Amino acid sequence: MKNYNLLPVLLAACMSINACDYFFPEEEGRMTVYFSRDSYLATKASETVPDTNSFILSVTGSNGTVVYEGLYGQAPQPILASPGTYNVKVCSSVNDAPAYSNPVYGDEQTVVVESGKETVTRLFCQQVNSGVNISFDPAILSRDAGASVSINSSQGMLIYPAGETRTAYFAPGAVQFVLNMEDRTIPLLERVLRAREILCLNVHAPSVTAGGVSVSVDTSRIWTSEDVTPGEPGAQTGADMASALDVGTARQGAGLRDVWVYGYIVGGDLSSSKASYSPPFSSRTNILLSSKAGVQSREGCLSVQLQQGDIRDALNLVDNPGLLGRQVFLKGNIVASYYGLPGLQGLVEYALP
Repeated sequence: MKNYNLLPVLLAACMSINACDYFFPEEEGRMTVYFSRDSYLATKASETVPDTNSFILSVTGSNGTVVYEGLYGQAPQPILASPGTYNVKVCSSVNDAPAYSNPVYGDEQTVVVESGKETVTRLFCQQVNSGVNISFDPAILSRDAGASVSINSSQGMLIYPAGETRTAYFAPGAVQFVLNMEDRTIPLLERVLRAREILCLNVHAPSVTAGGVSVSVDTSRIWTSEDVTPGEPGAQTGADMASALDVGTARQGAGLRDVWVYGYIVGGDLSSSKASYSPPFSSRTNILLSSKAGVQSREGCLSVQLQQGDIRDALNLVDNPGLLGRQVFLKGNIVASYYGLPGLQGLVEYALP
């Protein structure tokens, strides 16, 4: 027999509990994930971008536990998660192999969820992979109409034949170009492609003098145009501010010397396991660099040593707390470890855009 006398008691109990507390226990945290409208509209204004509801969202804990993986439009809002550090990644399509006509848009951030609190994560809609266009000198095609270029990357190899007009897309990182002709293969050059970069490579016959390097920027992506003659070396990545390495690439470049690196100043007061992300700061000898402003985790960051002198005076967060979140370009030597992170030491130049 049903006991209806308990119904008023249960209703009263529910009414006394805040709805959010009822659905999200105090020991859990809440994560709200949304897109920056401005970034989406700015990107969509100049490109054909899919609706963000069809993007793929994944939320993964630092221990590898998958909290959510599926369509962004079908994700719960907010997402219930245990306290801890999470990787939040969103992309418009799968990007696991080189492919033609496959620009991928999205963002990736590290988020810290605290018990009983809600963390708001704003994602930016921007191209996250890199593209390549290749044109062939008629002098090459007169010798071999079937000439092609092999493009090797960490994702695999893609053949770009003469006559192809589509853009080939790759994950950011190092790529190698090899010219394939009927009677021989000729290594051309190696480049580190950055996200949003479209490299236009003009391949000349060996008898033709290569032209200069020109860079132009449109409203949504970085377009780089280079001329290359087989057997002639190209410009070194990181040799100047225009080809500065981002934080992710610099972290893989231990041993490189006198290279330019760029990123956002997100913290300081480094130790072997910690950092400070908000003022007041106590150490003038180091700062923490990230690929995104507002990051509050050492993961994926680059540590920077500030030696005594003008650069330390200009960049340390004790005297210059307003630099927190600012983009900076730095020239120095990349080391495998400084305070437990890949680092930059021996700074000789800097620039604040």
